[in-house]
Amino acid sequence: MANSSITLLWEQFQASLTDTSDALGVSGLNWQELAVAVVGQLLVSMMILVLFGTVYWLLASLLRLVLGRSNYGTRPLMSARTVLRYLLGLAAIVAILAQYGAPDGVLKGAARAGLMALAFYVLWLLLSRGLTSSLSRHHIDSSLEQLCKNTLSVSLIALGAITVMAQFGFDVLSIIAGLGIVGIAVGFAAQSTLANFIAGITLLIERPFRIGDWVQIHGEEGRVVRIAFRTTWLRTRDNIFTMIPNESVATSDIINFSAEGPTRIRIPLGIAYKESVERAREVIMPLLSAHPMVITNDQMKPRVQLRELADSSLNLSAQVWVRAEDVEVKGRISCELLESIKQGLDDAGIEMPFPHLQLFIDEAKGLEPWLNRQGKAMESKSEPNTD
Repeated sequence: MANSSITLLWEQFQASLTDTSDALGVSGLNWQELAVAVVGQLLVSMMILVLFGTVYWLLASLLRLVLGRSNYGTRPLMSARTVLRYLLGLAAIVAILAQYGAPDGVLKGAARAGLMALAFYVLWLLLSRGLTSSLSRHHIDSSLEQLCKNTLSVSLIALGAITVMAQFGFDVLSIIAGLGIVGIAVGFAAQSTLANFIAGITLLIERPFRIGDWVQIHGEEGRVVRIAFRTTWLRTRDNIFTMIPNESVATSDIINFSAEGPTRIRIPLGIAYKESVERAREVIMPLLSAHPMVITNDQMKPRVQLRELADSSLNLSAQVWVRAEDVEVKGRISCELLESIKQGLDDAGIEMPFPHLQLFIDEAKGLEPWLNRQGKAMESKSEPNTD
């Protein structure tokens, strides 16, 4: 009973396949032979993969024995295994394509394209390492180093893609011409982005500032944290990140507080004319030198100078030098020094003048009635009570 049911289901399945083939216009197709052929092809493909996998395992073990004892570390072994894996994978792909009846032109093109891609990859590795070593030897800025690496990568990828497509018979000149037309159209549509990109390259080459410098650009003051192709990133004292387009950066005034090392802070203050400048200097100098962030060597020692004989005060200038890495907190340093100077001058009894206003009224006849009333009121209060 069970066998007859299975036989009936199989006959119905065959009838359904026959109707499907008739509907698709492939009547007379033997589905059993097709299924056997497909399964056979899959089994052969699996056998090819197992064969190449076994060959890779044997060769990788041999490489481990040969290169594992070298004094250059694991990098040569890893590179050799990568190249071996790539070559055997390429050979397996070509073998599978040949099994499925791919034309000879496609097989040869795939093999040549794979070898060309490998050659460009090896060339990129060698040039990238040589470029990194050369730039590090000359202490090139990290942003410019990244620009050189990206330019090298993009150039080799473009050249490699053109070479690989040429192996399959593509008209490379037509493709390049088409890309050029598209590039012109994109350039007109994205003029602002292109201008920022060119300005970013200019900044990386001229290097008016580097990553980590404290700068002022377009009224924004902060530390440079990133120089991208399109924007420059600043982190302000309030820990706010600001992105400025490179075109604006390249056309604006740039003030770099860190380029030449230590920076000087000037603190204006004033004392009364009756006070001695030398005595004020004796009080202020120890306060300046005592601050932990102030440089006190012979070349950059603190100073207190008389700057101006003003209308109501002797204007002094307290000057200190701070390190480049402390420029970010120079505002806090100025506040701390100013507070200690104020306290020190008060303790020493040195007067710091502030604006005074004196009013003189001559022949103010309009105020006489009010003044008379005020005088009579004062007299009435001063008279003794006789009751």
